Amino acid sequence: MINRRQLMWSGAVAALAAGAGLARAGSQPAAGGGEAAETPFAPEMVVDMARRLAQRPFARAGGDLPEELAGLTYEQYVGVRARPEALLWDGERRGFVIEPLPRGALFRDRVEIYVVADGRARRLTFNPASHDFGGLPPPPPGDAGFSGFRIFAGLDRPAQMAIFQGATFYRAIARGQNMGATARTLTLRPGEMRGEEIPAFRAFWIEQPPPGADVLTLHALLDSESLAAAAHFTVRPGDMTIIDVEVTLFTRAAIDHIGWGGHAATYLFGAAGRRNVDDVRAAVFEVNGLQMRNGRGEWLWRPVTNPQQLQISAFVDSSPRGFGLLQRERAFAAFQDDSQRFDRRPSVWVEPLGDWGEGQVQLIEIPTESDINDNILAYWRPRAPLAAGAEVNFAYRQYWCWQIPDPPELARVILTRTGRGRSGRRRRFLVEFTGAALADPGVVAALQPSLSAANGGVISEMRLWPYPERRAARVAFELDPGDSQLCELRLALEAAGKPVSETWLYRWTA
Repeated sequence: MINRRQLMWSGAVAALAAGAGLARAGSQPAAGGGEAAETPFAPEMVVDMARRLAQRPFARAGGDLPEELAGLTYEQYVGVRARPEALLWDGERRGFVIEPLPRGALFRDRVEIYVVADGRARRLTFNPASHDFGGLPPPPPGDAGFSGFRIFAGLDRPAQMAIFQGATFYRAIARGQNMGATARTLTLRPGEMRGEEIPAFRAFWIEQPPPGADVLTLHALLDSESLAAAAHFTVRPGDMTIIDVEVTLFTRAAIDHIGWGGHAATYLFGAAGRRNVDDVRAAVFEVNGLQMRNGRGEWLWRPVTNPQQLQISAFVDSSPRGFGLLQRERAFAAFQDDSQRFDRRPSVWVEPLGDWGEGQVQLIEIPTESDINDNILAYWRPRAPLAAGAEVNFAYRQYWCWQIPDPPELARVILTRTGRGRSGRRRRFLVEFTGAALADPGVVAALQPSLSAANGGVISEMRLWPYPERRAARVAFELDPGDSQLCELRLALEAAGKPVSETWLYRWTA
């Protein structure tokens, strides 16, 4: 028997679904300028909407976009400025200000945005008069909709610290940083010949924070050909910005390749390789390696590269403790780039909340000739496929930071250099470690590199140079790959049979 509370809940969910354009497949709210009526809201409603959405065939979000917005170039689009009346909570000292972003240029999908206060949700509508189009003709009156939003944090002079826009992408920074890496709420089939499936945000519910707040709560509805999902984001900005992510997904079809905690960034060239580069800058990269802490507690560092061909690496694990793409180079002189300031880009570190079981951290390195492409992607890929009609829950904590939280006392890699070896296909490598242990006379006296090569590679001419006065040690060696097209290298520093450094991993390819 259906009771009165169930009927009220069902009606509230239906009202929200209608406002979000989900009452029927592919529907959209009518254009106009009026405010939608307030409706009751509870976070569980978004999960229920995702469950119902997954039971229907997928329909891509549509809606006409006026030519004044559709025809904007990217440069013109980013020049559109919101007037004060378009900003949420501006001047209210709530700790956050939200700037809804119009559709246009690359960002054409409509994303409904709701503000939640006192348990009720109010849908925002786009008003062209609330934006400055910089001399370009504004779109005609009417609700052309939004594509996402920016988040500004702080009481006196709020500064941009996050943006949710495009597919299920979002970016964040710690205090003092520039925007860099891009996170993905869900990752489906990247790097496959059949093509990647890209989910999209359909709607957001932003909870109004109390005055002086330092936490912002968001709820989102996601949709894709193979699934629908509800996501819950808790955002804590600061010297280390922390975003907790909880996802409940419902599959329409079987899924054999899905990624959690995915994020991507740019690596064009650096000390590890300058393939076909003629550039005034000394290096160009937002991140220079993948850090992992596996289920056994081992710390791993894998430098990333701009390869000749697509490279996919899998680091098999069970119950991972953390992983992330990091920017370890913080010196301006390493880049010599006054405008991009790659030394200020965030590192991203992901820690599972709960046991993720068996799977692998997957790293994809895509060849690129441009510094605007996010060609490095890392994510966790569960071992077990998802059946059609499944419900899956996962959660993680994501740090946008200068340095990862609780780093190990082990020495870490700060430099990887490669170059031509003595002859033929031989390659020369130089790896530098730094850490407090490398200043300990007892450790230095017993220090030994542990180095191996898989897939037929032969190591020769290995040398160790300790520099205790600057808490560093350098290891140089040559790799002879023989007839191999790929060699996996593994290096760590040991003393008295115990590791004193993280483990350096490297893939050499012909």
